[in-house]
Amino acid sequence: MHRLLAHCPELQRTHGLVRQFTAMLNHRDAAPLSTWLDELSRSGLAPLIGIAGALREDRHAVTQDITTRYNNSGVNEGRITDLKLQKRLMAGRAGVPLLRHRVVLIAHLRRR
Repeated sequence: MHRLLAHCPELQRTHGLVRQFTAMLNHRDAAPLSTWLDELSRSGLAPLIGIAGALREDRHAVTQDITTRYNNSGVNEGRITDLKLQKRLMAGRAGVPLLRHRVVLIAHLRRR
């Protein structure tokens, strides 16, 4: 890993920025977020600059996600998994109305 990073300065810069973000997540400390986003913007790498812009637009949610220990996307992932399962089970057998009915029924059953 060290040899690879030594030969590619862009990868080394990216690796360092990812490590900084990981430290924020591990310590649940969003205080260095604005400084980190500034470094991301100054990195000179187009994908990282794009990520910095997207994170700035939703800074409140990013800060919330860093500081809380709960994962808010778990419920959504479960619903998406249910939808994909029903879609696979019913592939080519029924139309959208039946698929919608089954997904709503499963969501209702999960609430209980």
